[in-house]
Amino acid sequence: MATFAINSLLNYKTEKYIDTKNKAVGVLHRLFQLSVIGYIIGWVFIVKQGYQEIDDAIQSSVITKVKGTAVTNTSESGLLVWGPEEYVIPPQGEDVLFVVTSFLETPNQKMGYCAESYKVANARCSVNKDCKKGKMVESGHGVMSGKCIRNNENSNGTCEIFGWCPTEKDIKPQKPLLKNAENFTIYVKNFIQFPKFSFSKSNILETTDQSYLKKCRYDKKQYPYCPIFRLGDITRRAGCNFQDMATLGGAIGIVIQWDCDLDKGTSHCNPEYQFTRLDATVSNKSIAAGFNFRHARYFKNAAGESYRSLCKVYGIRFHILVHGKAGKFAIVPLVINIGSGLAVMGAGTFFCDIVLLYLTTGRKSYKDKKFEVLKYEKQHTMEKDNQNSVTCQLLSVRRSCPNLISQV
Repeated sequence: MATFAINSLLNYKTEKYIDTKNKAVGVLHRLFQLSVIGYIIGWVFIVKQGYQEIDDAIQSSVITKVKGTAVTNTSESGLLVWGPEEYVIPPQGEDVLFVVTSFLETPNQKMGYCAESYKVANARCSVNKDCKKGKMVESGHGVMSGKCIRNNENSNGTCEIFGWCPTEKDIKPQKPLLKNAENFTIYVKNFIQFPKFSFSKSNILETTDQSYLKKCRYDKKQYPYCPIFRLGDITRRAGCNFQDMATLGGAIGIVIQWDCDLDKGTSHCNPEYQFTRLDATVSNKSIAAGFNFRHARYFKNAAGESYRSLCKVYGIRFHILVHGKAGKFAIVPLVINIGSGLAVMGAGTFFCDIVLLYLTTGRKSYKDKKFEVLKYEKQHTMEKDNQNSVTCQLLSVRRSCPNLISQV
């Protein structure tokens, strides 16, 4: 038994091939093979560069700088000149920044008692008992004092609160106050690194011209490697009108895509920019569109009393998003993709066998040649009969020639 197992392990078994004279199936088989070869060469190796090792763990650093000035003149703030120090938040230049395009100011607020805004629904009242003393006003501006303030006895009013007075003006801007913001520029400095290949690069054109960054503005055809973008051009490329978007604000994504073929050299590793509006909705009337927030400036007068100016600012929030991958030749992905292609080619043989076995007119004859059925019981009986026949012949010889047998 052990000898049989060892011999079985040391034996070599090969497949049986049948040359089938069927032109239709032969053409089908060759077409399948050509399709697989075309897929491997054309798609896997040429388009997808399947011979390369890929590193998509891109490491990135983004530094931004905004330049430009604008002038506003309002009844609350008077004549103001806006520079990057005022309209860029945060000012240190990160991959997310906010540029103010409009604002509403409530100046000289002082801590004290005043009527809550009528637009705060749960602060409306008709009598004093509607205003519970000490209760915080939800979505309001202070704490109820217990008094209802009305213009006359026949009208409804609002609860008196203790907080920063007068309360904020609750109106929406009809147009952007910083109209020149369309001409502001953003300088986006991006450094990337692919650690697997120890490769790094930046999105700034390598040149000795010191005036290049002063005169260039990004343009896909004329200046594709200029990192300075005009705000009006960014919103236009995102499919938006700047003046409309600047009125109530919004969010725009600046996508920097790095697709680097390191087999061709560093000159083939360049950034591509895409611009898209991130707060876009299905309906233009959605209340979700736009972007704003509040901040305050605090100060004290000569008597030591605290005041503040509350600003509700509208503007465009820019998100710089960096994606990318790098590829370089490696033997492992090459062998894996070739092996996968050969395995797929083997599926063509299986498919053609199915056609010959079940879909052709000569399927019975092909099946007889393809499969040989060997019954073990019949073979065992034949071997036993042959053994008995040999035994009988030996006995017959022994009877007729005993001297010959003894000599043997």
